[in-house]
Amino acid sequence: MTDDDRHREKMAKRKAVQDAEVAQKTIEKGLLIVHTGPGKGKSTAAWGLMLRALGRGWRVGVVQFIKGAWDTGEKHALKAFGDRIDWHTLGEGFTWETQDKARDIAAAKAAWSEAERLLADNSIRLVILDELNIALRYDYLDIDAVVAALQARRPDLHVVVTGRNAKPALIEAADLVTEMGNVKHHFSAGVKAQEGIEF
Repeated sequence: MTDDDRHREKMAKRKAVQDAEVAQKTIEKGLLIVHTGPGKGKSTAAWGLMLRALGRGWRVGVVQFIKGAWDTGEKHALKAFGDRIDWHTLGEGFTWETQDKARDIAAAKAAWSEAERLLADNSIRLVILDELNIALRYDYLDIDAVVAALQARRPDLHVVVTGRNAKPALIEAADLVTEMGNVKHHFSAGVKAQEGIEF
């Protein structure tokens, strides 16, 4: 038997196992997805999901908690999709920038109100709640109320929540949790955030 034959036989066996496993998965539902962890890429991963959803013709809702009105590349690119994206940047900047807890809480509550509107919009198939974990971490919003609302969403609605330090109650409620690790980052070596890469 040649190496090619052995490889073909091995891959045929693997395919049979994989096909059998896939055939057992029959549930279709809206997912609650959490991107958390100390590494970079949580929001970027959510934008990748958004692009995939747009490619399928879906409408998408976005609420940005915490982050201020940065001039980002993704917002420019997504203008091409017109009203298929309902985007709201409602944060006033990171907490160390505002240094005003009452103002941060008010901004988080306004953002959550917009998120609830998007969650209730039947034309939207994917809602991204960018940096919601930060608002929850600092107790700007009630974690139990947020989790209850996310669990009560309609069955076919997908929701992505991003931000470091996801609370245990949100992790428990989620269908998929990805923790971005911090292996190496150019910022630590003195390289500044760059247009087209970080924003």
